[in-house]
Amino acid sequence: MKTNSPLQWLTSREGIYYLLLALLLVVVLPLLLDPFRLNMVGKYLTYAFAAIGLVMCWGKAGILSLGQGVFFGLGGYCMAMFLKLEASTPEATKNQSTPGIPDFMDWNQITELPGFWQPFHSFSFTLIAVIAVPVLLAFIIGVAMFKRRVGGVYFAIITQAIAAILTILIIGQQGLTGGVNGITDLQTLMGWNIRTDTAKTTLYFVCVGLLFLSLLVARHVQNAKLGRILVAMRDQENRVRFSGYDVASFKVFVFCLAAGLAGIGGALFTLQVGFMSPSFVGIVPSIEMVVFCALGGRYSLLGGVYGALLVNAAKSGFSESFPELWPYAMGALFIGVVLAFPNGLAGLYERYIMPLEKRLPVIGKYLDKDKPAPQAPPVVSDQLSAEKP
Repeated sequence: MKTNSPLQWLTSREGIYYLLLALLLVVVLPLLLDPFRLNMVGKYLTYAFAAIGLVMCWGKAGILSLGQGVFFGLGGYCMAMFLKLEASTPEATKNQSTPGIPDFMDWNQITELPGFWQPFHSFSFTLIAVIAVPVLLAFIIGVAMFKRRVGGVYFAIITQAIAAILTILIIGQQGLTGGVNGITDLQTLMGWNIRTDTAKTTLYFVCVGLLFLSLLVARHVQNAKLGRILVAMRDQENRVRFSGYDVASFKVFVFCLAAGLAGIGGALFTLQVGFMSPSFVGIVPSIEMVVFCALGGRYSLLGGVYGALLVNAAKSGFSESFPELWPYAMGALFIGVVLAFPNGLAGLYERYIMPLEKRLPVIGKYLDKDKPAPQAPPVVSDQLSAEKP
């Protein structure tokens, strides 16, 4: 539903849902949780960036990517490289054989900082690289695949293979990437100690702010004509192509958008936890991100956020008692969601809770009673054909 002003949108059903999420993240959780638990929620929210990207890529455009962890990890490694170089000053590493380089390089008899590490002395370059590096890789993959009309399960398998390859590459190049241990002992950001409770709380609110900015960007794309084209491609790709649209270019765009969002999440994750390792790049985290999206609802942006929060909270609680059983529980959860409620929690909410909202005397009058449920949008290829000049 289109609204004429931000105020009208905020009082609509969708706007109220965004306000409730903001109330939960900005007011309720900071008041109820101690700094340690709040930092854990901040870590969960970094995965929500990848989930939002998957909603756009998988839910809206029908492109299932099983390699979203690749882009999340690349963004995280870019930020980790900057933080590691800041911690590896000649004074701090004077006991090494070669002062001024990261410790894992010195352990592997590397005597000079590699060339691709040099630009990460700049924080400005790092902020650009956090988005640009994942987007560049996504662009290369997208052009190579979509221009050849590779899609569906074949594309999913290829992205999964890329995740496995990148993990092996990172682990194998121990002297350049830190190997299986990753890049660790990240303490400061431009002289600011990011390990204190105050810093962790500040980073949490930064993460929340960027999350809502990402939600608004994704919502803008979704509600624009571009969003209708993506939905039409998902439902009737050939009809969109025969209408004169370059389907491959639209697929490349949404795939790059998902990669950029995941890269932002990865960088924030590195700041929240103080390290980055290949365990966040491979197949398992990529599949977990698909589970976030499936559980929350792959057609719902807010559903992706709630899915990331719920699955990670369950993972933390389950792993504390039965760590070896979590992969099986995650697989069972994914199968159960797909079979029992394919539209996720958003679909259940829409089916059972939304009808009750209209009966509430206080809240019901502020909601858009005529707005359809946020399930799979209808085919709009005919409408696009009419709009095509």
